[in-house]
Amino acid sequence: MRKLFYAAFDFLLFSNLFMAFCAVAQALVTFILIGAKPVYPVLAILFCSTLFIYNFSILITKPQHPELSPFKRVHWFFARYKLMVAITIISAILLLPLFFWVSPQSKILLVLLSVLSIGYGMPLFSVGKQKFGLRNIPGLKLLLIGLTWALSIVLLPIFEAQHLQHLAISKTDILLLTAKRFLFITAMAIPFDIRDLFHDRKVGLKTIPVVFGEKNAYLLCQILLAGYLVLLFFFREPDFNSNFFALAITIVLASWLIFRSNFIKNEYYYFFYVDGVLILQYVLMLVFKSII
Repeated sequence: MRKLFYAAFDFLLFSNLFMAFCAVAQALVTFILIGAKPVYPVLAILFCSTLFIYNFSILITKPQHPELSPFKRVHWFFARYKLMVAITIISAILLLPLFFWVSPQSKILLVLLSVLSIGYGMPLFSVGKQKFGLRNIPGLKLLLIGLTWALSIVLLPIFEAQHLQHLAISKTDILLLTAKRFLFITAMAIPFDIRDLFHDRKVGLKTIPVVFGEKNAYLLCQILLAGYLVLLFFFREPDFNSNFFALAITIVLASWLIFRSNFIKNEYYYFFYVDGVLILQYVLMLVFKSII
């Protein structure tokens, strides 16, 4: 039974299904914050697109000898290469009909996000004989991750809520909500670059930790989360409602987990505990809503 549990747990984490659920949870957070009912095609799009993009990015960066990689996820993923390819293709196929279920405004956004996401990993550019993608441009990797996530989990739910439920949401509120989530997602992404510091330095990937150092990268995480907390405090609803407390606790917890990641280099810690904060944020909002 224990062996079966760990096999299922590895499948959930290393196949990127867990990350797809994280995207869905973050979209549900947006629906709660804007007072809208969930739009299920949006949740399906975010689930399938996250699963596709993350698996696709791994597939196109396959190392020559994945069995020699220092990362367990790489071993697991390419040991099940055909299954991962099948899951990636299925997720892409499911996106096609879902694309036509959303508003024209959302379609434009999805096309933009697709270009950014594919350009992130695909070696579309070249200097001499060396080919590279957008993530290889110094400092751009983190910006792209934060921007792509923030736009998808904030704007897509808002556009569809406005289209289907006729909600009136000011541009200022949209901008603030996007900014806060950008700070949050970017802060949560940095620990993964710190973990991959030596590998990224070896392959010439100019991430924040590679360029500015590990300690400065950890400091940047805390600054970003502090910025999120400041925005949350000053641009809150008239009263300190349940959403405020749930989000504030999540920020503090994320800060602590990132600090702890300085001492824990276990892959499960990153893929479950650190990423899991994205799901926990939604769960806490539901819990606080029921008791406050």
